Amino acid sequence: MKIRVKLTFPQDLIKEPVIFSMAKQFNVMPNIRRARITETVGEMVLELEGEDNDLDKGIAFVREKGIEVEMVEGDIIE
Repeated sequence: MKIRVKLTFPQDLIKEPVIFSMAKQFNVMPNIRRARITETVGEMVLELEGEDNDLDKGIAFVREKGIEVEMVEGDIIE
């Protein structure tokens, strides 16, 4: 299954390898579709691929870290 999400990172997590940790721990394959990083905030649109249960666990993992997660519908302008 594939889903698209928008992640908004707080300042203290911008330099942390959260996406790598999620991918490795929950067997989720991320594909970065768009990203914008500043000194104070990070925004990223990802396409995540994996089993439903793994995707749910991966999303819960990043939310627990303090990252805001929004589901993205439709096409992404690239």
